[in-house]
Amino acid sequence: MTRIANPKSKLKNSLLSWLDILAITAWGILLLKYWLTNKLNLLIHPNYFGLVVTAAFGLLIISFFKIKETWQRRRYEVTANFQHINLFPPGWGSALLLVTAVLGFIITPQVFASDKALQRDFSELLGSTRVKPQAFRASVAPEQRSLVDWVRMLNVYPEPDRYQGNKVKVQGFVIHPPDLGKEYLFLARFVLTCCAADAYPVGLPVKLKETRDQYPPDTWLEVEGEMTTETIADKRQLTIAASSLKKIPQPKNPYSY
Repeated sequence: MTRIANPKSKLKNSLLSWLDILAITAWGILLLKYWLTNKLNLLIHPNYFGLVVTAAFGLLIISFFKIKETWQRRRYEVTANFQHINLFPPGWGSALLLVTAVLGFIITPQVFASDKALQRDFSELLGSTRVKPQAFRASVAPEQRSLVDWVRMLNVYPEPDRYQGNKVKVQGFVIHPPDLGKEYLFLARFVLTCCAADAYPVGLPVKLKETRDQYPPDTWLEVEGEMTTETIADKRQLTIAASSLKKIPQPKNPYSY
Protein backbone atom coordinates (compact mmCIF):
# COMPACT_ATOMS: atom_id res chain seq x y z
CA MET A 1 0.00 0.00 0.00
CA THR A 2 1.32 3.46 -0.85
CA ARG A 3 0.39 7.00 -0.06
CA ILE A 4 1.45 10.47 -1.16
CA ALA A 5 4.05 11.77 1.30
CA ASN A 6 3.55 15.22 2.71
CA PRO A 7 6.62 17.53 2.61
CA LYS A 8 7.40 17.20 6.33
CA SER A 9 7.20 13.41 6.22
CA LYS A 10 9.34 13.32 3.10
CA LEU A 11 12.01 15.55 4.68
CA LYS A 12 12.02 13.43 7.84
CA ASN A 13 12.43 10.21 5.86
CA SER A 14 15.23 11.77 3.84
CA LEU A 15 17.09 12.90 6.96
CA LEU A 16 16.74 9.47 8.55
CA SER A 17 18.12 7.86 5.39
CA TRP A 18 21.13 10.15 5.39
CA LEU A 19 21.70 9.46 9.08
CA ASP A 20 21.79 5.74 8.29
CA ILE A 21 24.27 6.40 5.49
CA LEU A 22 26.53 8.50 7.72
CA ALA A 23 26.57 5.85 10.43
CA ILE A 24 27.35 3.01 8.01
CA THR A 25 30.05 5.02 6.20
CA ALA A 26 31.66 6.17 9.44
CA TRP A 27 32.01 2.62 10.72
CA GLY A 28 33.44 1.39 7.42
CA ILE A 29 36.05 4.15 7.42
CA LEU A 30 36.83 3.68 11.12
CA LEU A 31 37.57 -0.03 10.70
CA LEU A 32 39.83 0.71 7.73
CA LYS A 33 41.59 3.43 9.73
CA TYR A 34 42.34 1.00 12.56
CA TRP A 35 43.72 -1.47 10.03
CA LEU A 36 45.87 1.03 8.09
CA THR A 37 47.28 2.67 11.25
CA ASN A 38 48.16 -0.69 12.85
CA LYS A 39 45.75 -0.11 15.73
CA LEU A 40 43.63 -3.13 14.90
CA ASN A 41 46.10 -5.40 16.69
CA LEU A 42 45.24 -3.56 19.93
CA LEU A 43 41.60 -4.57 19.57
CA ILE A 44 41.41 -7.99 17.98
CA HIS A 45 43.39 -11.16 17.27
CA PRO A 46 45.22 -11.13 13.88
CA ASN A 47 43.25 -14.20 12.82
CA TYR A 48 40.21 -11.93 12.47
CA PHE A 49 41.86 -9.07 10.57
CA GLY A 50 40.56 -10.37 7.25
CA LEU A 51 37.02 -10.54 8.59
CA VAL A 52 37.21 -6.96 9.90
CA VAL A 53 38.62 -5.57 6.64
CA THR A 54 35.99 -7.44 4.63
CA ALA A 55 33.29 -6.02 6.90
CA ALA A 56 34.69 -2.50 6.43
CA PHE A 57 34.54 -2.74 2.63
CA GLY A 58 31.10 -4.35 2.91
CA LEU A 59 29.82 -1.39 4.93
CA LEU A 60 31.19 1.07 2.38
CA ILE A 61 29.51 -0.86 -0.45
CA ILE A 62 26.20 -0.85 1.44
CA SER A 63 26.64 2.87 2.01
CA PHE A 64 27.18 3.46 -1.72
CA PHE A 65 23.98 1.64 -2.65
CA LYS A 66 22.01 3.42 0.06
CA ILE A 67 23.21 6.78 -1.30
CA LYS A 68 22.09 5.72 -4.75
CA GLU A 69 18.71 4.57 -3.42
CA THR A 70 18.20 7.82 -1.48
CA TRP A 71 18.91 9.99 -4.49
CA GLN A 72 16.52 7.98 -6.64
CA ARG A 73 13.78 8.21 -4.00
CA ARG A 74 13.88 12.01 -4.18
CA ARG A 75 12.31 11.85 -7.62
CA TYR A 76 9.09 10.44 -6.30
CA GLU A 77 6.38 11.83 -4.08
CA VAL A 78 5.12 8.34 -3.24
CA THR A 79 6.45 6.51 -0.24
CA ALA A 80 5.67 3.10 1.21
CA ASN A 81 3.23 2.97 4.12
CA PHE A 82 4.54 0.05 6.17
CA GLN A 83 4.40 -0.38 9.92
CA HIS A 84 7.66 -1.30 11.67
CA ILE A 85 8.35 -2.32 15.23
CA ASN A 86 11.61 -0.74 16.42
CA LEU A 87 13.48 -1.08 19.69
CA PHE A 88 14.39 2.62 19.48
CA PRO A 89 12.48 5.53 17.95
CA PRO A 90 13.38 6.10 14.27
CA GLY A 91 16.92 7.40 13.89
CA TRP A 92 18.08 6.69 17.45
CA GLY A 93 19.94 3.51 16.56
CA SER A 94 21.80 5.16 13.69
CA ALA A 95 22.56 8.22 15.81
CA LEU A 96 24.03 6.00 18.53
CA LEU A 97 26.19 4.16 15.99
CA LEU A 98 27.35 7.45 14.48
CA VAL A 99 28.28 8.94 17.85
CA THR A 100 30.19 5.76 18.76
CA ALA A 101 32.11 5.90 15.46
CA VAL A 102 32.97 9.58 15.99
CA LEU A 103 34.33 8.71 19.45
CA GLY A 104 36.40 6.00 17.78
CA PHE A 105 38.01 8.63 15.54
CA ILE A 106 38.72 10.90 18.51
CA ILE A 107 39.90 8.34 21.08
CA THR A 108 43.02 6.33 20.25
CA PRO A 109 43.00 2.70 21.47
CA GLN A 110 45.39 2.29 24.39
CA VAL A 111 47.53 -0.68 25.32
CA PHE A 112 46.52 -2.47 28.52
CA ALA A 113 48.96 -1.79 31.32
CA SER A 114 49.81 -2.76 34.89
CA ASP A 115 46.71 -1.16 36.40
CA LYS A 116 44.49 -3.62 34.54
CA ALA A 117 46.76 -6.54 35.46
CA LEU A 118 46.59 -5.61 39.14
CA GLN A 119 42.81 -5.91 39.04
CA ARG A 120 43.48 -9.64 39.24
CA ASP A 121 44.55 -11.47 42.34
CA PHE A 122 48.31 -12.03 42.52
CA SER A 123 47.80 -15.80 42.61
CA GLU A 124 46.09 -15.53 39.20
CA LEU A 125 49.14 -13.81 37.75
CA LEU A 126 51.33 -16.61 39.06
CA GLY A 127 48.96 -19.33 37.85
CA SER A 128 48.44 -18.22 34.24
CA THR A 129 46.43 -21.36 33.55
CA ARG A 130 44.46 -19.75 30.70
CA VAL A 131 47.41 -19.86 28.30
CA LYS A 132 46.82 -22.60 25.74
CA PRO A 133 49.53 -25.24 26.04
CA GLN A 134 49.42 -26.31 22.38
CA ALA A 135 51.34 -23.19 21.39
CA PHE A 136 54.47 -23.94 23.44
CA ARG A 137 57.62 -25.28 21.73
CA ALA A 138 59.80 -27.57 23.84
CA SER A 139 62.52 -27.83 21.14
CA VAL A 140 63.38 -24.11 21.25
CA ALA A 141 66.59 -23.19 23.09
CA PRO A 142 65.78 -21.73 26.54
CA GLU A 143 67.25 -18.30 25.74
CA GLN A 144 65.11 -18.09 22.60
CA ARG A 145 61.80 -18.62 24.42
CA SER A 146 59.53 -15.64 24.88
CA LEU A 147 57.92 -14.82 28.20
CA VAL A 148 54.68 -16.43 27.02
CA ASP A 149 56.61 -19.52 25.83
CA TRP A 150 57.93 -19.97 29.38
CA VAL A 151 54.45 -19.69 30.85
CA ARG A 152 53.13 -22.22 28.35
CA MET A 153 55.98 -24.55 29.20
CA LEU A 154 55.07 -24.29 32.88
CA ASN A 155 51.46 -25.18 32.11
CA VAL A 156 52.62 -28.43 30.53
CA TYR A 157 55.53 -29.24 32.88
CA PRO A 158 54.75 -27.31 36.10
CA GLU A 159 57.73 -28.46 38.22
CA PRO A 160 59.88 -25.28 38.57
CA ASP A 161 63.09 -27.13 39.57
CA ARG A 162 63.07 -28.69 36.10
CA TYR A 163 64.25 -25.37 34.64
CA GLN A 164 66.84 -24.49 37.29
CA GLY A 165 69.85 -22.83 35.64
CA ASN A 166 68.25 -22.42 32.19
CA LYS A 167 69.36 -19.26 30.41
CA VAL A 168 66.58 -16.76 29.73
CA LYS A 169 66.16 -13.61 27.65
CA VAL A 170 62.62 -12.18 27.61
CA GLN A 171 60.75 -8.92 27.13
CA GLY A 172 57.73 -7.54 28.94
CA PHE A 173 56.36 -4.68 30.99
CA VAL A 174 56.85 -4.12 34.70
CA ILE A 175 54.20 -4.72 37.36
CA HIS A 176 54.70 -4.01 41.06
CA PRO A 177 52.32 -6.41 42.82
CA PRO A 178 51.88 -5.43 46.48
CA ASP A 179 52.43 -9.07 47.50
CA LEU A 180 55.99 -9.06 46.08
CA GLY A 181 58.93 -7.73 48.06
CA LYS A 182 61.01 -4.78 46.85
CA GLU A 183 63.69 -7.15 45.58
CA TYR A 184 61.23 -8.52 42.99
CA LEU A 185 59.25 -7.18 40.08
CA PHE A 186 56.77 -9.00 37.89
CA LEU A 187 57.45 -9.08 34.13
CA ALA A 188 54.27 -9.54 32.10
CA ARG A 189 52.65 -9.58 28.68
CA PHE A 190 48.96 -9.46 27.80
CA VAL A 191 47.59 -12.32 25.72
CA LEU A 192 44.66 -11.94 23.31
CA THR A 193 42.64 -15.01 22.42
CA CYS A 194 39.91 -13.20 20.47
CA CYS A 195 39.66 -9.48 21.23
CA ALA A 196 40.72 -6.88 23.77
CA ALA A 197 37.73 -7.72 25.95
CA ASP A 198 39.26 -11.11 26.85
CA ALA A 199 42.90 -9.97 27.22
CA TYR A 200 44.64 -11.37 30.29
CA PRO A 201 48.17 -10.92 31.68
CA VAL A 202 50.78 -13.65 32.05
CA GLY A 203 54.34 -13.45 33.26
CA LEU A 204 57.03 -14.41 35.74
CA PRO A 205 58.63 -12.84 38.82
CA VAL A 206 62.09 -11.35 38.36
CA LYS A 207 64.58 -11.34 41.26
CA LEU A 208 66.74 -8.22 41.28
CA LYS A 209 70.16 -7.46 42.70
CA GLU A 210 68.76 -4.12 43.86
CA THR A 211 65.29 -2.76 44.63
CA ARG A 212 62.70 -2.31 41.89
CA ASP A 213 62.32 1.43 42.46
CA GLN A 214 64.33 2.33 39.36
CA TYR A 215 61.92 0.29 37.19
CA PRO A 216 58.50 1.99 37.44
CA PRO A 217 55.31 0.12 36.53
CA ASP A 218 54.64 -0.16 32.78
CA THR A 219 58.34 0.21 31.91
CA TRP A 220 59.24 -2.20 29.13
CA LEU A 221 62.34 -4.28 29.87
CA GLU A 222 64.51 -6.87 28.21
CA VAL A 223 65.64 -9.17 31.00
CA GLU A 224 68.54 -11.61 30.78
CA GLY A 225 69.55 -14.10 33.41
CA GLU A 226 68.80 -17.66 34.43
CA MET A 227 65.91 -19.53 35.93
CA THR A 228 65.75 -20.26 39.61
CA THR A 229 63.12 -21.30 42.13
CA GLU A 230 61.84 -18.95 44.83
CA THR A 231 59.10 -19.28 47.44
CA ILE A 232 56.59 -16.54 46.64
CA ALA A 233 53.13 -16.24 48.21
CA ASP A 234 53.80 -19.57 50.01
CA LYS A 235 54.38 -21.33 46.71
CA ARG A 236 57.52 -22.54 44.95
CA GLN A 237 57.60 -20.40 41.85
CA LEU A 238 59.81 -20.33 38.77
CA THR A 239 61.65 -17.00 38.91
CA ILE A 240 64.10 -15.16 36.66
CA ALA A 241 67.33 -14.31 38.48
CA ALA A 242 68.25 -11.21 36.50
CA SER A 243 71.83 -10.52 35.46
CA SER A 244 70.90 -7.72 33.05
CA LEU A 245 67.86 -5.44 32.71
CA LYS A 246 67.62 -3.06 29.76
CA LYS A 247 64.83 -0.55 29.20
CA ILE A 248 63.31 -0.86 25.72
CA PRO A 249 60.56 0.96 23.81
CA GLN A 250 57.08 -0.50 23.86
CA PRO A 251 56.83 -2.92 20.91
CA LYS A 252 54.62 -1.96 17.97
CA ASN A 253 52.59 -5.04 18.81
CA PRO A 254 52.68 -5.33 22.61
CA TYR A 255 50.33 -8.31 22.84
CA SER A 256 50.97 -12.03 22.47
CA TYR A 257 48.56 -14.59 20.99
